[in-house]
Amino acid sequence: MLTTFNEVDMSAIMAIRAKYQDDFVKKNGLKLGFMSFFVKAVVHALKEVPAVNAQLDGDTLVENHYYDIGVAVSTERGLMVPVIRDCASLGMAAIEKAIAGVAAKARDGKIALTDLEGGVFTITNGGIFGSLLSTPIINPPQSAILGMHTIQERPVAINGQVVIRPMMYVALSYDHRIVDGREAVTFLVKVKQALEDPARLLLSV
Repeated sequence: MLTTFNEVDMSAIMAIRAKYQDDFVKKNGLKLGFMSFFVKAVVHALKEVPAVNAQLDGDTLVENHYYDIGVAVSTERGLMVPVIRDCASLGMAAIEKAIAGVAAKARDGKIALTDLEGGVFTITNGGIFGSLLSTPIINPPQSAILGMHTIQERPVAINGQVVIRPMMYVALSYDHRIVDGREAVTFLVKVKQALEDPARLLLSV
């Protein structure tokens, strides 16, 4: 297992949430969180770098062509990773509702084994506990996992000027038997680009 790191300027996503949060809540009955953006960015990156969407079955390399994403949720008994099915076909509201639903089941002790099986990739958010940086552990038999972290305002250089931006470190741990370094770095850059410019998710570029 290896881990590669990058950082994401969360300004664009925070602006979207601030602008549309009230309308989103009125229409859907729940808030627009960060996780749905990350799920959509991961699906986008998996399509661009399909090697990350593969896994070993014994000595056989299995290439997956679907996008069932595991999302780690915290319970009194520790972290569980229920799977959100067919994320490529879901909108932001549907993803938020699915996450809220499985998180409630997990916290109430009603999660079923079928809710935890079959994911091709996992996202975990240590930032909710204040983690600034980590090396997340792969959820077998998947080949990679994305770690989110806490958002901090930090000085960054943009066009030769120092500005304060809400920044998040992100980490991709990956199975080097399946994914090489170039593919892992490219995948994480694709995630970063999609999060910093969410219009990419609409245009699939």
